[in-house]
Amino acid sequence: MPDNKRSQAITQGAQRTPNRAMLRAVGFSDGDFSKPIVGVANGYSTITPCNKGLNDLSLKAESALRQAGAMPQMFGTITVSDGISMGTEGMKYSLVSREVIADSIETCVQAESMDGVIAIGGCDKNMPGAMIAIARMNVPAIFVYGGTIKPGHYKGQDLTIVSAFEAVGQYSAHKIDDEELLQVERHACPGAGSCGGMFTANTMSSAFEAMGMSLPFSSTMSAEDDEKLLSAGQSAEVLVDAIRKQILPRDIITRKSIENAIAVIMAVGGSTNAVLHFLAIAHAADVELTIEDFEYIRGKVPVLCDLKPSGRYVTADLHRAGGIPQVMKLLLNHDLLHGDCITISGLTIAEILKNIPDLPRPDQSVIRPWDQPMYKQGHLAILKGNLSPEGSVAKISGIKNPKITGPARVFESEETCMAAILARKIQSGDVVVIRYEGPKGGPGMREMLSPTSALIGEGLGDSVGLITDGRFSGGTYGMVVGHVAPEAYVGGTIALVQEGDSITIDAEQRLLQLNVPENVLAQRRAAWQPPQPRYTRGVLAKYAKLVSSASLGAITD
Repeated sequence: MPDNKRSQAITQGAQRTPNRAMLRAVGFSDGDFSKPIVGVANGYSTITPCNKGLNDLSLKAESALRQAGAMPQMFGTITVSDGISMGTEGMKYSLVSREVIADSIETCVQAESMDGVIAIGGCDKNMPGAMIAIARMNVPAIFVYGGTIKPGHYKGQDLTIVSAFEAVGQYSAHKIDDEELLQVERHACPGAGSCGGMFTANTMSSAFEAMGMSLPFSSTMSAEDDEKLLSAGQSAEVLVDAIRKQILPRDIITRKSIENAIAVIMAVGGSTNAVLHFLAIAHAADVELTIEDFEYIRGKVPVLCDLKPSGRYVTADLHRAGGIPQVMKLLLNHDLLHGDCITISGLTIAEILKNIPDLPRPDQSVIRPWDQPMYKQGHLAILKGNLSPEGSVAKISGIKNPKITGPARVFESEETCMAAILARKIQSGDVVVIRYEGPKGGPGMREMLSPTSALIGEGLGDSVGLITDGRFSGGTYGMVVGHVAPEAYVGGTIALVQEGDSITIDAEQRLLQLNVPENVLAQRRAAWQPPQPRYTRGVLAKYAKLVSSASLGAITD
């Protein structure tokens, strides 16, 4: 048995009797006190379909832990639904919830001196929140993804939640009627699981598998399939073995393994949010990582997968086509993965991929052959310039022309912008600016899925640019640039933009530029006054005081 912290704590002098007495009340017997105690961080809720199936996975993991010789202790952690709160004031709590989740897992595991933890999550912030906690605590841990939702179907088309957002834009442009809008809503989300495209949830699950913190193939399984339950049990068994061998998260979460994760994010066409989250995870693991590292890896890694939001297929299709291991094998064969990185199983990446085919199957078109990529370089470009000296993130997949220069249309919030789009006041060639939506200014850095989807639905996705100090959903695509830093609330240049100013977005040159003379900007800067905080009490006020720039991952510690 391992020399574990909890079994030490409960056998020390005067603490031995009261500790044992309380543990007996939750199911311990005489033979259990020397076993490793493993937390089951259960993200179950009925708030969102993403987390609807997590309790079944948690119960399976609990049973498997007992059978493997450990004593499980289950506890809950929160979730909020980005998709349900999108476009509302409630969306300001989304990124905040990442910190709440991380803090809650750390608090429970550390307070009870647990020997390990299996974190089970589904919605977007469960994943980075859990991994931040895991990296901070550095006790043996594994992440279990709740699984992807299966696609909805309507008129022969696969639907995702983004289909519903885009339908709003189509409706406002009179391309579809009331009945069509209702049918898309009814069919978009058929059951349990996280949003079905390569949006943020599936991006993060794929990246965690690539990093070695989840089991092979587990990141693309469907929530409602039996193999998801089986994988939860196997994950528990692997974790108990890792506790005995003392394989620690910081043995796994290294500079090399994070580079592996970023390479996979680029190859699958993943979410812009991955930039924000991996900066935070690296910080928690004490690994040096900067926003420029994403650009360096982007330049070497092609987009290999034809996945929504800008492609044709959903994550369930990727799973059937060979999953993340098949994508990783292509990258490994072209020297774009570190094969010597250890995983939670104790095997290296190269050992895990040994029996994976060198080439994707010819009977599928989700994973493209190496010489026929979707794009020759990665799709997440880091743009800088006088509008974003600290950097910004552009998702350049699915657009015809990665550069635009046009007049600024300036909005002080997402709501005012959305009203203008639905009123057909945004024209081809405009560059929309949504500001005071950053980590501090929002606060909470809302996702701008509603405006971007409405533009796509109206047919303006290739001809209108949009920049913001807020974020984008993993379901966003088009000529969009987020995470603009410094943000408006702290006096970043985005705060100085005026209606009609010329702005250039040029992904090829990695440029985000306000075409206004520096002396004019200096005059505007001298006259600028910071706005009053939107919240003065409660969690959003605390978050605004603590949170860093998006260029550092919007971290709070």
